[in-house]
Amino acid sequence: MAKKQQAIQAIRGMHDILPEHSPRWHKVEAAIREVVDSYGYQEIRLPIVEKTELFKRSIGEVTDIVEKEMYTFDDRNGDSLTLRPEGTAGCLRACLEHGLLHNQVHRLWYCGPMFRHERPQKGRYRQFYQLGVETYGMAGPDIDAEMILLSERLWKKLGIRNKVELQLNSLGTSEERAAYREKLVDYFKAHLELLDDDSLRRLETNPLRILDSKNPDMKQLIAEAPELMDYLGEDSRNHFHALTATLDDLGVSYVLNSRLVRGLDYYGKTVFEWVTDELGAQGTICAGGRYDGLIEQLGGKTNHAIGFALGMERLLALVEMQADFKVDPMVDAYMIRVGTDAEKVGMRVAEQLRTELSGLKLQVHCGGGSFKSQFKKADKSGAEYAVIIGDEEAARGEVSLKPLRTGEEQQNMPVPELVGALKGWLARRNSRSAS
Repeated sequence: MAKKQQAIQAIRGMHDILPEHSPRWHKVEAAIREVVDSYGYQEIRLPIVEKTELFKRSIGEVTDIVEKEMYTFDDRNGDSLTLRPEGTAGCLRACLEHGLLHNQVHRLWYCGPMFRHERPQKGRYRQFYQLGVETYGMAGPDIDAEMILLSERLWKKLGIRNKVELQLNSLGTSEERAAYREKLVDYFKAHLELLDDDSLRRLETNPLRILDSKNPDMKQLIAEAPELMDYLGEDSRNHFHALTATLDDLGVSYVLNSRLVRGLDYYGKTVFEWVTDELGAQGTICAGGRYDGLIEQLGGKTNHAIGFALGMERLLALVEMQADFKVDPMVDAYMIRVGTDAEKVGMRVAEQLRTELSGLKLQVHCGGGSFKSQFKKADKSGAEYAVIIGDEEAARGEVSLKPLRTGEEQQNMPVPELVGALKGWLARRNSRSAS
């Protein structure tokens, strides 16, 4: 007897999004699209696979992402390719490749899966989804402010503004950071016995990242470290003060966090994070900053850029905590057909409804079955209405419309009247949603 093969399961850290969860994603994605559209941002769709060299040059070879976390492989031609671990490098590569940065400004966004081989935990997966928002060609603090305002408007749209806190800092220019780095390294070298293994490694590669350590034993040491703001020049200070003045004028609350750094060396001047204490250790749901230096790093001419990335899984987890978070049913109406003639007529009526009622989600029962079994499935679908057709109704050119979520009576009516009844219900529902 042949041995039964074991079922293949998903790769660890890569999750299926099942149909019952998809409507939640749709609702958040619809809110994102509405907000980015309202600021005049355009969608760009990017490859999931890029040349490995792109990430080595942008992220840096001596980083955890490049050294340990990337999914990298050689294709049949011997080229080294990588599943994208983040979206900024690919977006900038596309703009440079297609000449979008020559005397132009662009406001772009994208959304899709990213890949990092790290230890899976709540809110952190090996395949995860990110929203990226990027702008190019604008140097002033006004576009920095717009980035923050756009993200805040999204939180308000999703009802979580009171659950998140904006943290701000300035990293200055590369020259200013270099001077600060020297002082910081000297400070930490004077306290080597207090550094953990991770910080000792970072001391040689990216000492600013030590400031972002979550090790409670190093809290006091980090608190007493030199402050980057003390090493900023006049231009960097003015840029940052203009940003905070704009946020103050518009009533955007924030916290100045002198220890806020970004994990990648190409960031400079404005950096920001939206954090929450509702999700445990994975508290950052959105992070961004200015990365003017990356454009030259990838072979382009000197230019300006700022962007942010938002973790969709973390955002969704935060949104779902709201008591009033609801999604529309996957089905508005469920059609029950009992009888040979009813099956033929019902299919024609269903197509007529879909043609005349844009936005109606109508599911037709297929596969036969008794009225009782079909009705159970109609109720289980979550639909507001059951549209019922038997052979007698089909012969008369009528249907029955039964409300499933209210105590209203079932009504028999001709098909044109059915169209009008469902059209009125759709209009009322859409009006409630808009308000």
